[in-house]
Parts: sequence; structure tokens; C-alpha cells
Amino acid sequence: MATQHLSSALPAPAVSAAYPMAKPGYGKRTAPGQQAGARDDFALLPTRERYVAGFVDHLPDGAAMSVKQLAKQLPLYGQQAISTALKALSVAGHLRRVRCSVGSGDESRWVFRTFWSRTARDNEWWNTYLATETASRTAAPVEPPALAAVPQQRTAPEATPDPAPAPAPATPPTAPPTVPTTPPAAFSPAYLALAQLGRNDHRLGLSADDCTTLEPLAAQWLDRGVTTDYLTSTLTAGLPAQIDSPAGLLRRRLIDKLPPRLPDTTSAAPNTPAPTHRLLVECTDCGRPGQPEALPDGLCHPCHTAHSAGGPPSPDPTQIAAVKAHMANLRDLLKPV
Repeated sequence: MATQHLSSALPAPAVSAAYPMAKPGYGKRTAPGQQAGARDDFALLPTRERYVAGFVDHLPDGAAMSVKQLAKQLPLYGQQAISTALKALSVAGHLRRVRCSVGSGDESRWVFRTFWSRTARDNEWWNTYLATETASRTAAPVEPPALAAVPQQRTAPEATPDPAPAPAPATPPTAPPTVPTTPPAAFSPAYLALAQLGRNDHRLGLSADDCTTLEPLAAQWLDRGVTTDYLTSTLTAGLPAQIDSPAGLLRRRLIDKLPPRLPDTTSAAPNTPAPTHRLLVECTDCGRPGQPEALPDGLCHPCHTAHSAGGPPSPDPTQIAAVKAHMANLRDLLKPV
């Protein structure tokens, strides 16, 4: 839990009317049953966390909640500081990051929310609340595809027919010149998503061979109902400052963060109600998904252990003994004869 810190904190900046909103079904979602706002909200939090909490609390539902977007609006802190503050707010009981699948069949997609509570909640409250939340209440309805534009394009030539069509040419018609498609149709969505990473972030530039090698791993994500936008955001979240091997880093993330496979509902009877999927909580620090009860304070086990210890895990005692023995040997070698 957060330590007591009653010193005056920086006032949270006002939320701009132009603050970007997330896609329908994504972004911030306010938890129910909160106390009314007061001047001493978040008074027990450290200065930075109180500053970030005050800003997030005034964001409307549906606002974008990515670390990058928050850092743009809070110039006092960088992305790493914002990420650390969100982790502290998760431990303090103010937020949980979740994901769930909505739709079925080819229309299935992942929806991501950051649940926010001005009133700090314990793990039992969050587990109970998230266990009762369903996909239908979490996500906005999937908007129907815009079909009006296609008929307009097809009926436009018929609306003004040519009264005097030109006679057919005597020479046989020639095939229209082929226009190369961009990108080529042979490239799968998984390949294109990987190839695009280097254009969004130069640290993740991949060669054609790298994209071909990693394509099967990325295809497994798309086969499990995620979108290419989700695949890209997961692979690019929380990147280190320096990346020596982009292909190695992405391969590790594609394997470690592979989302779970959801049951197939395409063969269900027409009168069978659509299944309700429980929400998966994402670790606020590393993004690893799991059931609410498996991520106390919104952190997975490794991140929770590191946070409780106040830093990275302590070194292995056998390694310490080996280092001491090596230093003793060096001292013996350096003794004067």
C-alpha cells in the first residue's frame, strides 16, 4: 500500500477539451459506488502519484489511458515515471487494467479498459467486481459496418446513363494495364503488422527474413481473435531505452504474452445465448494477463514480488559464495612472496 505523505502535492492540470478519446469500447471506465470528490482525495499518496491520480480522476469515461498519451499531457513526468505512478496507483487500489473478448466468430475482438476508482478498494472488492463484469457491460456495441458508401459508388454510373454509347471498337479489347498492389496480397496481416513496427519505432526495425521468421508466432495471436492494433500495442508497450536485438525481443514477447484461446462459439445453437467471458486483468507493470484473483494489487507474481521487496530480486546465495571464493583466490595470488 502507498506510504503516508501529507505534504502538499502539485495541483493536477486541467483536462483539455481536446484530450484524445479511445476507440469505442476502450479507454477509461469509472467503477461504481465511489465517494464524492473532495480536496483531500489521494492525500496519502506521494506527490507524483497524487498529481497523476488527480488528472486521471477528471478524465471522462472512454478517454485514452496509454502511458504514452498520459505522458504527453503531463509534461512534468516521462513515460517511465507515469508507468511507475500507475503501478503505485494499482497497488493503492485505485485502478485495474483489464481485457476481454467481445463478439463471436470473425467479429470477435479484444477490448481493453482501465477501471478507475477515486475511492481506494482492496483486492477482495476488485475481484468481486471484475468477476461480475461481463463483456456486454464492458464494451460499447460493435458499430455496424458503413454500407451506404458502397451502393453510392455502384449506382452513380447508372444514375446518369450515356444516351448515345460509342460503338464497339473493331480491334479486340486489350487487357487493362496491371497496377501493382501495395502491399502485395501475398503478405499476411501478421507479416504486415511486424513490418510496420520499424516505421512506428526505429528501434524495432526488422528485416524481411525477421518478419518471415516471426510471422507464424504473430499469426497465432490473430488466430486467437486479437486485432493487429492490439498486437502492435502489446509488442511496443514498455520498451527499454536501448534494444540490441529487435527480432529477439519481439520473439520473446510474442511467446510470453500470447493471449489465451477462447472457446469456439460458432457451432452453438441459434437460440443459445452468447457466452459471457470473464475479464482478464493485465499486470499494470508488465501487461501479463490473468484472472483477477491471480493478480493481487493488479500485479503478476514476479512484479508483485519485486515491488514488495522494493527492487529486483536478491541474488542467488550460491552466486554470492562463488564470488567470495573468487575474491579470496585473487587475494592469495596478490600476496607478496
